Amino acid sequence: MSARPEPPVPTVWLVGAGPGDPELLTLKAVRAIRAATVLLVDDLVGDAVLRYARRSARIVHVGKRGGCRSTPQPFIEQLMLREALAGERVVRLKGGDPFIFGRGGEEAASLRAHGVHVEVVNGITAGLAAATSIGAPLTHRDHAHGVMLVTGHAKDESTTLDWRVLGAAAAQGLTLVIYMGVSQAARLQAGLLEALPAGTPLAIVQHASTARQRSALTTLGGLLDTLAREGLGSPAVLIVGDVLRGLAQLSPPVAAQAA
Repeated sequence: MSARPEPPVPTVWLVGAGPGDPELLTLKAVRAIRAATVLLVDDLVGDAVLRYARRSARIVHVGKRGGCRSTPQPFIEQLMLREALAGERVVRLKGGDPFIFGRGGEEAASLRAHGVHVEVVNGITAGLAAATSIGAPLTHRDHAHGVMLVTGHAKDESTTLDWRVLGAAAAQGLTLVIYMGVSQAARLQAGLLEALPAGTPLAIVQHASTARQRSALTTLGGLLDTLAREGLGSPAVLIVGDVLRGLAQLSPPVAAQAA
C-alpha cells in the first residue's frame, strides 16, 4: 500500500510591497500576491499594488501607522496564524521591506514558534526610494562610505536612540537615513546638532515614489522651520549627509520641490 502524501506545511509569505510605486514591485512579490487567498495589508500599500490580487482573495486591511490608531500587533499575528493553519495561502503585505522597520522579524518569530513556515520576499525600502527620487545616492566615494538606517519612532522610552552618538557616526562619513522621524524632529535635531554642523545638508521626502511625493532640501539647522513652512509630515524619510551637496546650493538653506 502506498504511503499517504504528507500534508502541506502551513506557510505565510511576508512580502515587501515597496515604497508605493507599483512598478517597483519585484516579480517574486507579484507572484506571491497573485497566489494568495488571504492578504493582510498595511496602510501604506496602495490600491495599485492590490490590482495583482486574485478576485477571490480576501483582503484584510490591518493598518499600522505611528501616532495613529493601529491594528494591535498580537491580533495581526493571531490572524496570520489562524488562516495559515486553516490551509489558506496567507500573504502579509507590507510597505517597503518586511525586515526593515516592518515588524517582519517579530511576525516571523511568532509564526515559526507555532510551526508555521515563513517565506520572506524583499521589497525596495522607503529610504532607498526617497534618495533615488530626488537624485541623491546614499553612498559616494567622495562623501559617504556607508549608510545608517534608523527609526525615530522607538518602541518605548527605554529604546530611544542617542542622536548625539548617531551624529558623531555620521560625521565620520556615513549617510543617516531616518524613518518615522517627523514626530521626533525637535529631539533628533537637537541631538544631531551636538555632533554635526547646523549647515549639514538634509532632505525631507514625503510619500516617496508616489504621485503625492513632496520633498525639500534644507540643512540640519533648518529642519523644523522647513517642516512647518512646507507643511511636510508623515510618512516621510529624512536623509542627512554630504551626499546631498550635489543636489542644490544650500545657502540660502532651503530649496523645496514637489514631485
